[in-house]
Amino acid sequence: MLDTSRQANELADIQNRLIFVKIGFLMLLVLLGLRLWQLQVRDGFHYQELARDNRTRSIVLEPARGLLYDRNGELLANNIPSFQLYVSLEDIQDREALLAQLPHYVDIDQQEISNKLSMKSRRGRVKIKADITLKEAALIESHRLELPGVVIQPEYQRHYPLNNYASHVLGYVGEISESQLKDPEFSNLQGGRIIGQNGVERTFDEYLLGETGEEVIEVDALGYPKRSLSVRRPLAGDDLYLTLDIRLQRLAEDLLGQEAGAIVALNPWNGDILALASKPGFNPNDVSGGISAKDWQRFIKDTRHPLTNRAIQGQYPPGSVFKIIMAAALLETQTLGAQEMIPCHGTFPFGRRVFRDWKAGGHGQVDLTKAIAESCDVYFYKAGNQLGIDPIATYARLFGLGEKTGIALPSERSGLVPSSEWKKRVKREPWYPGETISISIGQGFLTVTPIQMAKVASIVATNGRVVQPRLLKASRLRRTGTLKEKPEPPFRQLAISPQTFAHIKKGLAAVVTKGTAKLAQSEIVSIAGKTGTAQVVALKPDGDKGKNKELQKEFRDHAWFVAFAPVEHPKIAVAVLVEHMGHGGSASAPLAKTLIEAYMGFETIQEPSL
Repeated sequence: MLDTSRQANELADIQNRLIFVKIGFLMLLVLLGLRLWQLQVRDGFHYQELARDNRTRSIVLEPARGLLYDRNGELLANNIPSFQLYVSLEDIQDREALLAQLPHYVDIDQQEISNKLSMKSRRGRVKIKADITLKEAALIESHRLELPGVVIQPEYQRHYPLNNYASHVLGYVGEISESQLKDPEFSNLQGGRIIGQNGVERTFDEYLLGETGEEVIEVDALGYPKRSLSVRRPLAGDDLYLTLDIRLQRLAEDLLGQEAGAIVALNPWNGDILALASKPGFNPNDVSGGISAKDWQRFIKDTRHPLTNRAIQGQYPPGSVFKIIMAAALLETQTLGAQEMIPCHGTFPFGRRVFRDWKAGGHGQVDLTKAIAESCDVYFYKAGNQLGIDPIATYARLFGLGEKTGIALPSERSGLVPSSEWKKRVKREPWYPGETISISIGQGFLTVTPIQMAKVASIVATNGRVVQPRLLKASRLRRTGTLKEKPEPPFRQLAISPQTFAHIKKGLAAVVTKGTAKLAQSEIVSIAGKTGTAQVVALKPDGDKGKNKELQKEFRDHAWFVAFAPVEHPKIAVAVLVEHMGHGGSASAPLAKTLIEAYMGFETIQEPSL
């Protein structure tokens, strides 16, 4: 009986325990169910995204950049296929190992790789090197298991088929920098984009850039592509036709040769830049292909400054070419008449100083035409002293000096037109009359750029027509193939009388026929112009200006010549500046003559339709 009761109690105890186990098991099932619901239902989309991201990669597809042509349709910049080396940040397994191994397969510095991987703007893939060789690509592919996250992608590479020619006009492209990404101008771009960094590549980047595409791919455990899941094709940029005549551009650069300097040629009626040469130059292919920090420093530290566009950034004393503006100021203010004679004996005493003419014995009796033709310094010393600095500054600004021309190129400089107010504000000193005498022949504080002087020549050629220099002639929309001509810029008329321009032109024509630029005289076309010698270092007051050649080259004067042709119906205006080559009549005038004659020959050939 007792055994039966004990067995019943034990059975009841076991049943109670089973109930607790069942309840516990049931609660566990409920908890597991809740967790399963949480994972699959509530957070299911989130984990699906994580799973998808773990096996897929989104690749930005760079568009083909718009092409660049000259005014006649000759190709200046295009795109060629190339291999680009990327690292997928999500797939790097050992950063230090990657830094150590990658330089064995491609020519790149370990520190440069580290810098690229560490940039804050980096997301997804990082371009480590552009335009790697076929040999480098093959090496990496053959060692892909040792380099997880390293990917080779075919893309277009910017190419400049003319190499150094027109490099300062075309500019170059490069990967957007960290500082640029912070600029509101680039707020719609992401790290890794290739953008214009200088020249028209920079100015017209929004037209040339195009729109990126996107490809979503499935990858394996090492991050290598398995298959494409979706593709949105990129849209190529628009093609641009520049105003340059590349035949004239090549000639201008060849004429400068190994000398530092600039040549600007333009159509005086509509401002079309026909040639804009600056020497020394550079090969934009060397920069656009992804230049190393070491090579970039070599460019920056080059004492000849090949990256400087001397045509728009070089600021030089104009020397005697400034006498064109002095002549306009004298006539318009009636300080002197065109036929009024001034005696020149080779010196101009002023206070305790004697200002000397370039011609020791002087020029005799001089009127305006002779003063311009023979570049008589004493005539302009006396006239400038009568005129005063502020009226001179007013007419200099009227001709566009002291301000940028507005050409569509980055980093144009404005030069300097000094005045009494300027000196008081900047130097905190009064203006001295002796300084006006130096300004009267284009020396002293006064500086100009070659493109400004080409504009001065064009204003005189057209009797006062002021037009902004332009580089863009037309564009072709890639989406539609439509060619869109850019309208010619508006012009304004300078408030200077036709009689004044007639007197100045007479003097400029005489410069070439019987004056300081006889070497510019042509049997093909009539040329009018003005020579100039821009002083680099001040000589002693009694120094012989003819001994310029005895100085070390870096101390020699710069040689100027500005011109237009034909004299009767001008079609081209030119400014030539050759650094440290002495007299403009011998160094620069022959270059302008050759360029003008070539252009007149080109003019007989009708421009092809674009």
